[in-house]
Parts: sequence; structure tokens; C-alpha cells
Amino acid sequence: MARHIITTANAPTSPLYSQGVKAGSHVFVSGTAGIDPSTGSLVESTIQAQTRQALTNCEAILHAAGASLDDVIEVGVLLANPTDFTGLNEEYARWFPSEPPTRYVAKLGPELPGLLVSIRMTAFTE
Repeated sequence: MARHIITTANAPTSPLYSQGVKAGSHVFVSGTAGIDPSTGSLVESTIQAQTRQALTNCEAILHAAGASLDDVIEVGVLLANPTDFTGLNEEYARWFPSEPPTRYVAKLGPELPGLLVSIRMTAFTE
């Protein structure tokens, strides 16, 4: 099965990893932070704002792969501060209001200045 690298100007980029990879019917979105792709900087310093931007970035990568949030089957969330769990859930529930995908939340390993959350996704398209 061939893999196709997914890129979009509507999400942050890095030379160290692909924004996404499509393999068959699966789309894998790399861990994405709350970085505004137009400025290359983190958005506001609240967990809600960074979660919203990270999800916006993930959605842009999904769209570049021909998928949508409705196709997401798993979400992985890494939090810098476990105390931000409630704020994360406040914003996350707006994006997946019913029948959400599977999800895990863990503590982010490296301490990166200002970074509160990183979100990755797997989607399945037919």
C-alpha cells in the first residue's frame, strides 16, 4: 500500500515530520499544537484557545487529505499541565458534540515554553 504525504499551508509545518500521511483509507495527522500557521506563533496562552487552534490545524490537514472531522476514529491529546484537562474538554466538546471518536489524554513529555497541548488524529475514509 502506497503512502501519500499530506501538506497544507493552513497548518504549521516542520522539516522533522509530515503534517499527515494517507495510507489506503487511513489518514494519520501528526501531533499538532495551537500554532497559527499565518504567524508561526502560538495563539493565546489559554488551554481553550490553544485547543481550538490545534483542532483547526488538524481539520485543515484532514481536509487536505480529503477527510473531515466526521471521519476521525481516534484522537490523542498530550497536555503540558494535567490541571488543564477541564479547559481542554470545554473546547473539545464543541468540536465533537455527539458520537465522538475514541480518545486518550496523556502528559506531554518535553517542556516547551508556552505550549499547552498537542493533538493528533487518525481518520478512516472509504
